[in-house]
Amino acid sequence: MGETTADRPAARERVRKVLAAARAAGRTALDAVEAAEVAAAYGIPVPPQALAHDVDEAIRQAEAIGWPVALKVVSPDVLHKTDAGGVVTGVRGPEELRAAHARLLTAVRAHTPGARIDGVLVQRMVSGGQEVLVGAATDPTFGKVVAFGLGGVLVEALGDLTFRLAPATREEAAGMLDSVRAAQVLRGVRGAPPVDRDALTELLVNVSHLAADFPELLEIDLNPVFAGPQGAVAADVRLLLGEPVAADRPRYRTEEILASMRRLMEPRSVAVIGASNEPGKIGNSVMRNLVDGGFTGGIHPVNPKAGTVLDRKAYASVGEVPGDIDVAVFAIPAPLVPDALAEAGRKGVPNAVLIPSGFAETGEQALQDRVVSVAREYGIRLLGPNIYGYYAPWQNLCATFCTPYDVRGGVALTSQSGGIGMAVLGFARATGTGVSAIVGLGNKSDLDEDDLLTWFAQDPRTECVAMHLEDLKDGRAFVRAARETVRSKPVVVLKAGRTAAGSRAAGSHTGALAGDDAVYDDILRQAGVIRAPGLNEMLEYARALPVLPTPRGENVVVITGAGGSGVLLSDALVDNGLSLMEIPDDLDTAFRSLIPPFGSAGNPVDITGGEPPATYEAAIRLGLNDPRVHALVLGYWHTIVTPPMVFAELTARVVAEAREQGIDKPVVASLAGDTEVEDACSHLFAHGVVAYPYTTEKPVAVLGAKYQWARAAGLLP
Repeated sequence: MGETTADRPAARERVRKVLAAARAAGRTALDAVEAAEVAAAYGIPVPPQALAHDVDEAIRQAEAIGWPVALKVVSPDVLHKTDAGGVVTGVRGPEELRAAHARLLTAVRAHTPGARIDGVLVQRMVSGGQEVLVGAATDPTFGKVVAFGLGGVLVEALGDLTFRLAPATREEAAGMLDSVRAAQVLRGVRGAPPVDRDALTELLVNVSHLAADFPELLEIDLNPVFAGPQGAVAADVRLLLGEPVAADRPRYRTEEILASMRRLMEPRSVAVIGASNEPGKIGNSVMRNLVDGGFTGGIHPVNPKAGTVLDRKAYASVGEVPGDIDVAVFAIPAPLVPDALAEAGRKGVPNAVLIPSGFAETGEQALQDRVVSVAREYGIRLLGPNIYGYYAPWQNLCATFCTPYDVRGGVALTSQSGGIGMAVLGFARATGTGVSAIVGLGNKSDLDEDDLLTWFAQDPRTECVAMHLEDLKDGRAFVRAARETVRSKPVVVLKAGRTAAGSRAAGSHTGALAGDDAVYDDILRQAGVIRAPGLNEMLEYARALPVLPTPRGENVVVITGAGGSGVLLSDALVDNGLSLMEIPDDLDTAFRSLIPPFGSAGNPVDITGGEPPATYEAAIRLGLNDPRVHALVLGYWHTIVTPPMVFAELTARVVAEAREQGIDKPVVASLAGDTEVEDACSHLFAHGVVAYPYTTEKPVAVLGAKYQWARAAGLLP
């Protein structure tokens, strides 16, 4: 297999020379001989092959390599060899080779007149095994990613690809083999032997290191790779060169981010630039929210045309405000921001909250670039522009022109869109969700999700983070911050722009360029992030995850009063990656002793709809007390025998009693019935049982999200 990634210094030097020669020649692709040398340096298996300069040499090479062989043109002017007729396969002897050689050269010269032909590569034919694709690409959001898929040429049509950040660990690479929809094929189907998983894993790791080591390698394409029981061989290696794009975003140390974020989220003084006495003005709304919200720090209106604003002394400029200012909230027209920001910089203000629109989202990229330049000159961190502001309820801080919100809790919510931000606010109010922060990000000219995650990860008041985003400015920084946060608290992401139409809308909305969604999906999962399929799911996950205890195992039991609900709940469990426990005989006998003969034990446990409250209570208590059961899913069916609130109260009481005894398992409930089930669900939620009316999917999805986080955090075996 040649050198492996264990020989990285030598391998890097060997490849560096090959790439330098190709770049010196002005080429953007390596020829087959160069690609083979790079492959050998990084432990990428290729078939025996040799370059022949004429047909007689080709025959000698084929005799040495062994028949049958494939012939491939080597030309700096022919990138897609197959399209040019530059590949002939299955050549089985000298005379056949002579004819194939002539046919190949004729086709190439007809397809690309004047093409420089350096020779013909003679390569032993590879047969048998499963065709797969292994590659690497440069993603605009995440940088170098490694890709894997099944089917050779079909992989593009089927779209069955999975991605990981490069370089990938062996564990991550091995996980890729199980992440494609056709993963079962690799394990062997219809009598076919399983592929050599270790060989494929090593190949993915080596390709990922090659991609990471050389930013100028914009694309690595091994297609097809033939994976068999005894190894994996890349029949074709395609390497494309280009100029790597350097990120212009400043890098900050964690300590620097936290120092700035602390003054933003826990400020001692706030200046409102553009503060106004006129109702309906943004500057008036921001001032009123700060004053009426009870912020106890300094509130300093800045308005050169007003002596006072809301009975507070107004200053002609931010430079005239006495003392230090932690945050300047800008409520002035976009064209006036650069000069006012420079004045804030001279004052030493560390954070600017830019509410105005009229920047990159409307095509005014140059104006936004100017603002960013001023901020960097003075060391100011920017939130926005084009945002609704932000809320920090634990500080009684409402720095926004939108409706106030002051319910304190453990959920941090962020949104890139103002409209989504207001949906967040409305949901929080309707459900009574306590928040540690609500933050608008808008165009994200500077402060980004990774800055906020760095803060929320260490914020003792934040228990769960939920983020709506349309793009990531620095995907790798986000992954680093998310991985650190996920160690102690869940991170939920709603990524807009999943479809081509959605991506275009995202780009026009905030000047964002949404990356390929398949890459986003896999990389977010790799980071341990819970990806919400929609806005309501994101908000419900954020509300519910802090309520649910962390599961200690995978055994889930369904207890229901209706067989139909039990079937739907079971389907939802499978859909959300959860496991229905195989009920041990003794526990099955215990459940059967509680339910009527026409009920059903096993899993789900169907106690039937006509049972009194005592049966529900006994069954729930049994599931909670058995240490082999790790989570309960309850299905309730509205009857007069056991009314909804009676069910809610007994369930809450039994769960509370168990917790007093140290039994703290996640319990979720689905309530089907008349409108009374709504109040019953509210009662359950308030007492630590995540419950929803009229749905079997939502409570199980929330439980699945909790399990997904627990696995990512390393809290489950």
